Amino acid sequence: MTAREQIKILLIKEHLSTKNLAELLAQNIDKHYTQQSLLHKLSRGTLRYDEVENIAKVLGYKIKFEKTKN
Repeated sequence: MTAREQIKILLIKEHLSTKNLAELLAQNIDKHYTQQSLLHKLSRGTLRYDEVENIAKVLGYKIKFEKTKN
């Protein structure tokens, strides 16, 4: 699953739009986001890991790595 798909699922769960997410990011971090810039990053797959972390944080989630059992 791509970051785009995961973020869209989180937005649906939280009843938020990409516009709401851009506003939350702008309020909580020192970088300006617009709905358009966020949509472009999601569609092109150019979100950096720190941006995904910030998105998770403002939505109230954390990213967790788990070792798979082989």
